[in-house]
Amino acid sequence: MPGATFIRPVYFYVILSVSLFVIAGLISVRCTQPDKEKEVSVSNNEYVGDQACISCHAKEHGEWGISDHFKAMQVANDSTVLGDFNNSSYTADGITSRFFKKDGKFYINTQGEDGKNHDYEIKYTFGYYPLQQYLVAFDKGRMQVTRQSWDSRLNKWFHQYAGQKIAAGDWLHWTGNAQNWNTMCAECHSTNLQKNYDFETDSYKTTFSNLTVSCESCHGPAKAHIDFVSSKDYDPKDKNNNGSFMLLARYSSQQAEIQTCFPCHARKGNISAHMIQSGEIMDNFIPEIPSTEYYHADGQVDDEDYTYASFLQSEMYKHGVKCSNCHNPHSGKLLIAGNGVCGQCHQKEKYDVPSHTFHAVNTEGAECKNCHMPSKYYMGNDLRHDHIFRVPRPDLSVKNGTPNACNDCHKDKTADWAAKAVVQWYGPERKYHFAEDLVPGSRMDGQAQAHLIKLIKDSATPAIIQATAVHYMAGINNDASLQVLLNELDHKDAQVRYRAVTGLVGFDPNKWRGSVIPLLGDKVRAVRVAAANALITVDGAQMQQDYGPAYSKASAELNDYIMYQTDFASGNVMAADYFMKLRNYEKAESFYLRGLQKDTAMNYARLNLATMYNMMARNNDALRVLQDALKTDAKNDRIYFNMALLYNEMGDLQQTKKCLEQAITLKSANPRVYYNYGVLLQQQGQHDEAAKRYKQALALAPADADINFALCVLYLQQNKPQLATPYAQTLRKYYPADNRFMQLYQQLGLVQ
Repeated sequence: MPGATFIRPVYFYVILSVSLFVIAGLISVRCTQPDKEKEVSVSNNEYVGDQACISCHAKEHGEWGISDHFKAMQVANDSTVLGDFNNSSYTADGITSRFFKKDGKFYINTQGEDGKNHDYEIKYTFGYYPLQQYLVAFDKGRMQVTRQSWDSRLNKWFHQYAGQKIAAGDWLHWTGNAQNWNTMCAECHSTNLQKNYDFETDSYKTTFSNLTVSCESCHGPAKAHIDFVSSKDYDPKDKNNNGSFMLLARYSSQQAEIQTCFPCHARKGNISAHMIQSGEIMDNFIPEIPSTEYYHADGQVDDEDYTYASFLQSEMYKHGVKCSNCHNPHSGKLLIAGNGVCGQCHQKEKYDVPSHTFHAVNTEGAECKNCHMPSKYYMGNDLRHDHIFRVPRPDLSVKNGTPNACNDCHKDKTADWAAKAVVQWYGPERKYHFAEDLVPGSRMDGQAQAHLIKLIKDSATPAIIQATAVHYMAGINNDASLQVLLNELDHKDAQVRYRAVTGLVGFDPNKWRGSVIPLLGDKVRAVRVAAANALITVDGAQMQQDYGPAYSKASAELNDYIMYQTDFASGNVMAADYFMKLRNYEKAESFYLRGLQKDTAMNYARLNLATMYNMMARNNDALRVLQDALKTDAKNDRIYFNMALLYNEMGDLQQTKKCLEQAITLKSANPRVYYNYGVLLQQQGQHDEAAKRYKQALALAPADADINFALCVLYLQQNKPQLATPYAQTLRKYYPADNRFMQLYQQLGLVQ
């Protein structure tokens, strides 16, 4: 029987959703149009500006004029600038900035990308309340957002990243890629924005139809609408004229509003510059799911996640509530102040009383939003409420360490105190919530799978949570997970299908390739892109011959998606990974290096670049890149692990062992670190130490085939079949049809 082998995992991957800040565009749904005989041509429909709307929609235009949308972006002048530019100064985090006016223009003297102070003219204001930011024009068409922001509530300057000393040249420095207006902010602060990025020259020619978020941001270009309502064919009494060539007409459906509002109120990435007019958000965007990368394990927001994934979890969404049920769509204000907006559906006599809130009337504790929409500060001073509309569950905080609304206010109390108070008020029984399975499922350990399967199979589970469960399931690499992912390829929700496809990439392609190929023709673009990416290593000529138009279209959409992201640091790495899979190493190398030029701290680019150099038999270059990575992050266990693999391939077992030991010292959570160290120890005859490391690996991945098999082999080599049997039984449970282990089962008498 063969012994365990030193395994090199696949390190490179295409990141299919990169969006650390708002990078949004607008998509609308066409509403009911006039009868065909009255139809006018919309092929040349154009944006005409908000002034064209006033004559018929004065009330709505007036409401919009006081909204945050209206003030999203404005030319810097005495009427729009809120900050103190009267030769004031502000010092924070080692940087002193001065704000002044010259020749009627606004300037800030602050640290530039070279580390020295310079005068920068403020071209535009950005936002209004509770903070206002400022835009500075740089070369190649880019605009940058200053770190110094004006607190509109307290009337003072402040730093959004308080306490962080961000060096010039850092990705997060205000002159860096992270604070670039063109790619990070612009689409959600202007109308009909076209980024127009040229990756060859690394420059922008960004345009917009209206500087700020105007009527046509939500309703679409208005020329055809105005032409129609001005024509003899228009009859205002005809209900079929609702919309009249405008998108998102009055009384639009919940889904229509979601497609309009959420592209700017979601954490997501764009698929392409070319928008598809669609009722499906994933034709144009890939929204984040509430996984632990950006959210708490129970689905509550953690990072700057906005509202989309939260709202889709909620009972409000389930029961058809839409944005305009609570918000005036033009002013953005609540329709009714305080608890009144909730009282539209929830009886005041039952819920807005101390017998329900257990807080005195007209206190913060009696406000619905503070219990059912927990809040957090973002961007330094912007308090935002999570749109999950969830019953507080301090008992789950006790069990899982997740936040709860009670302790958001009662910070001096424990979660156990809050849980006991809830029992005292409402009794001992709590209604089931999917978080009870989502949290243990998020751990992706030996007990996680059952919880995830329950969420996926339960039709009452919100689709966004099913997608999250599928995402977690992909991290548990066994036959049961594989089958679940295959089953979800035909799920009615595009997000679930998308996550199933992306999750399958970690499994043996021979087991899923045939099931994924049909999704090249999926009705939703994001799913087609994911399918094309999953199949990227398949022989293109054969795919073209067998699947022709579907393969060509999906591949072109994938390429379009990849190249659209290349103005962003991580987008360059995504492109590099893409070209590496296509074995276009020269192009891949150029994108890796440009990504690192934009963000010198982006070590996963170095890890992937080193992997590519290894594939090209350029191991000395690979080692150099990994050594550079250590200079950036000397406490990164993954770098040491990759170096160990490289040294092992180069025949330097002493350095291999040293790097593995260093990764273990850093408490790596990667089971392969302990597994490969166990293999090395086993090869050197240190059986007890090898078993110890294998078991450490197994604690991190209890169902892993390689680890369980390695322990079986180790104990059989020592003639200890009784110790090997439990691990063989694990293999038989999770991989019953895997022929690799049949000889083992026979040797241990587990099969006839």
